[in-house]
Amino acid sequence: MTGTGTLNPLGSTVAETWSALIAGRSGIAGIDEAWAEPLPVRIAGRVGTDLSALLTTRELKRMDRCGQLAVLAARDAWAKAGAPEVDPDRFAVVIGSGYGGLDTTLAQTRALDSGGARRVSPHTLTRLMVNGPSAWVSIDLGARAGARTPVSACASGAEAIAQGLELIKAGAADVVVAGGVDACVNDLVLSGFSQIRALSTRNDDPEGASRPFDRDRDGFVLAEGAGILVLESEEHARARGAHVLGAVAGAAVTSDAGDIVAADPAMQRRVMEKALAMAGLRGADISFVHAHATSTPVGDRLEAQAIGAVLGSTVPVTSTKSLTGHLLGGAGALGAIVVIEALRSGDLPGTYNVGSLDPEVDLNIITGTARWGGEPESGGAGMVNAFGFGGHSASLVITRG
Repeated sequence: MTGTGTLNPLGSTVAETWSALIAGRSGIAGIDEAWAEPLPVRIAGRVGTDLSALLTTRELKRMDRCGQLAVLAARDAWAKAGAPEVDPDRFAVVIGSGYGGLDTTLAQTRALDSGGARRVSPHTLTRLMVNGPSAWVSIDLGARAGARTPVSACASGAEAIAQGLELIKAGAADVVVAGGVDACVNDLVLSGFSQIRALSTRNDDPEGASRPFDRDRDGFVLAEGAGILVLESEEHARARGAHVLGAVAGAAVTSDAGDIVAADPAMQRRVMEKALAMAGLRGADISFVHAHATSTPVGDRLEAQAIGAVLGSTVPVTSTKSLTGHLLGGAGALGAIVVIEALRSGDLPGTYNVGSLDPEVDLNIITGTARWGGEPESGGAGMVNAFGFGGHSASLVITRG
């Protein structure tokens, strides 16, 4: 990994995001727009950056917000990597998304219903495509070895990184821009998740609403954002003298083949075990875990059981969704960026809003800002988990470069 970029509710760069995480600043706020007034949930984590100041008028017209966030994060990651020279036919993009251009789908459906076919934008189809973000990034950066789009709900971003690793290990690419994005803070998604009681209803306390592992958690907080990484083969990175941030030492993807919504903790254990095996590591080698932990009553407990079974109960565990909210398809990729920064700095951002730890969570949950066992730049390994509706599970093992 030689470059990282993100736009999320905490900031428009990795540095801004990391600073907010260490300081414990929340990116979750109330939704003040009129469209949210009748909704049962009126809080979310949204990107505050003015995208119109960073994109051309043509880009704003042709891309859904989802694509815009991905392109901007990818440009930042690419610049941080030093804009490496690479054969376009050896350069791929893999960007996952759970919902793609759903904002466009809603807006253009309403335009059709209210004004007829002539009111529909000619850019509708290319804006709403779930593969839009990966396509736009491949066009923007000139990648011709494939523009892939894993669509695996909240595991999409982590699965994209796993696919990027596979492409490089298979010799199909030297460089892969990989990550995840979603941008669907709208009335349909808020209503849908509300109907299955997946969202926190703490409208009067936005910053305290996302409470991973807390005894009184009542659901996750919807958020938007993108996390993008530049992956290179070791040979390619060394040949150009790249500054290596870290390495994806292992990755695994599994499917529960069970319920469309309920997770299977046995498969969550299995995906972590497979990622460890690929990395050639044991559970004791993991210095900390960036848990999926969205703040749902059942989901956090099941993941805690899986982590404990594979890694033991003493490994430090955190969930930054307490500050960012849940980025859906972007969550796993942002988690990977957090792990990279933790390995480089020695600091582990804590899980906030844990007033009283769930008694069924037998883990070493880090609350507030903490320092894990090693010194900066000294090695270590971290794990990132991401799970999604449909039984999608993904785990990444990341080591210091």
